Amino acid sequence: MTHTAVSLRGVSKQFDDLSVLSDISLEVPEGEFLSVIGVSGCGKSTLLRIIGGLEQQTAGEVLVDGVAVKKPTRNTGFVFQDHRLLPWLTVEANIKLGLDKKTPNQDEIVQQNLELVGLQEFLGSYPRQLSGGMAQRVAIARALANRPKILLLDEPFGALDAMTRIHMQQALREIWEKEKITMILITHDIEEAVYLGERVVVLSSRPGHIKKIVDIPHVCHVIRTGTEFSETRDKIYREFFRDENVALDYNI
Repeated sequence: MTHTAVSLRGVSKQFDDLSVLSDISLEVPEGEFLSVIGVSGCGKSTLLRIIGGLEQQTAGEVLVDGVAVKKPTRNTGFVFQDHRLLPWLTVEANIKLGLDKKTPNQDEIVQQNLELVGLQEFLGSYPRQLSGGMAQRVAIARALANRPKILLLDEPFGALDAMTRIHMQQALREIWEKEKITMILITHDIEEAVYLGERVVVLSSRPGHIKKIVDIPHVCHVIRTGTEFSETRDKIYREFFRDENVALDYNI
């Protein structure tokens, strides 16, 4: 029987009079890579922050590994669009920031995670010496250093150029296949959602609710130029824009 990593039960969120999320219910099995897409302002980033304990829902319940989420914990790692590395610290020191001071074998942990993202030779480098893609790899290594049960990714490749973005998607997919950590990705890029996710959750415009959940065929994770990938992408594209008359500009 598959263990449930994340359980959302009737989750809603309001900021004063603004309703952002409405009655979100979802089960995420342990080890799944889940993509969540929606128009700007639909509440997808807010949903991720609620799962990670950075925000509290107005109604409903969020469980991670069977425990109600009340605050951030080391069981959940975050990767944001901005790598958020401290510029005055080396790569090694930035990764160690994410570790508990009592964690043993920290040098070994840093080395292992840099090898995982292919940057073991940049241990002593500073963020200014890294490209945007390399900096995001370090951010992923930092997020994984604590061996979290869940990795939450909020448009982590949104600021990268197209080619770097493709390489980073491939790298993230390889990390997931090797580590099998539960990953939840927020993105507005349908192709990215299809390539990375085992399932894609399509949210409506604000207040965000689940319009559809699409299972992604395995072949879509292998080749992006095949017929099945195109058909799956187009299916989600049509669902993405069905009943959406206005593209919102809010960044919630």
